[in-house]
Amino acid sequence: MTAIAIDGPAGAGKSTIAERIAEELGYLYIDTGALYRAIGLFMLENGADAADPKQVCPLLKKISVSLEYQNKNLKVILNGNDVSSKIRSEEVSTASSKVSAIPEVRKFLIDVQRNLAEKDNVVMDGRDIGTVVLPNAQVKIFLTASPEDRARRRFEEMIQKGIKSDYNDVLNDMKQRDYRDIHRAISPLKAAEDAIKIDTTGKTFEQSVELVIQAIRRLLSKKSSGNGMS
Repeated sequence: MTAIAIDGPAGAGKSTIAERIAEELGYLYIDTGALYRAIGLFMLENGADAADPKQVCPLLKKISVSLEYQNKNLKVILNGNDVSSKIRSEEVSTASSKVSAIPEVRKFLIDVQRNLAEKDNVVMDGRDIGTVVLPNAQVKIFLTASPEDRARRRFEEMIQKGIKSDYNDVLNDMKQRDYRDIHRAISPLKAAEDAIKIDTTGKTFEQSVELVIQAIRRLLSKKSSGNGMS
């Protein structure tokens, strides 16, 4: 099986780009961020402080989370319920960032992610896929963009969805999330040593996809010719 790991900060477009690439290559797309969002949602719905391990950890035993494809659409299943739409709010996004800093949560989800990668050729995106979850992935991409560019994209996405927001608030939240992800003690956000770094600042979605897919095809071709892979 071939695994493509795409890491990077919040708002870098990892999920949308990874999903497109998986479609073009005929791979299975694994949205790991959705798993953390599901955990964050569960904590919010149960009145737990998502940043407090003492409140979060005891609740993990009450959680069953998985990703399923239904009519070619990826669905996030939390305790038997489809929560795909509920996990996309900014409140859940913030909660997911907080729970992701808790070691027990990361350990809880790492086996889920690895099991998915063992069954199919996959494109998996997140914060530590190439460094921790799938350190032996054949292709590792670190996708980034300036905080201002990422905040603009997120802000425009929220406006399109009819969600009232302020650009400066989105930018400040983006910077705070970057700080948490980079400085957390367990699995901090960083590029794997053998990752290809791609900056999409100022690029359109289509331009970004093309940059990434070209890099992936070059590396897969190089590995195939160098290792006798088919």
